[in-house]
Amino acid sequence: MAKRKETVKRVIDGDTFTTASRKKPVRLANVNAPEKGTRGGTKATQQLKTLIKGQKVEVDTIARDVYGRAVARVKVNGKSVNTAMNKKLKK
Repeated sequence: MAKRKETVKRVIDGDTFTTASRKKPVRLANVNAPEKGTRGGTKATQQLKTLIKGQKVEVDTIARDVYGRAVARVKVNGKSVNTAMNKKLKK
């Protein structure tokens, strides 16, 4: 699939966000952030917001999950959001 430049509209949690051009959310591939309402969930959501909210990101869809969401490698300013989130989650 082609890489697409998209603007992030809303961060849902630490590994899922919406863009201006998609109906369904995008999930970060190989990132397992705590869900909202669980320990660390708010912090993970805030960290992803800091990285990408309102930014133009490059979305490289590699799969679809059971909910039909794109599972993707995402970059902002040429840097991997997936890698950055995994580093933040390990701290």
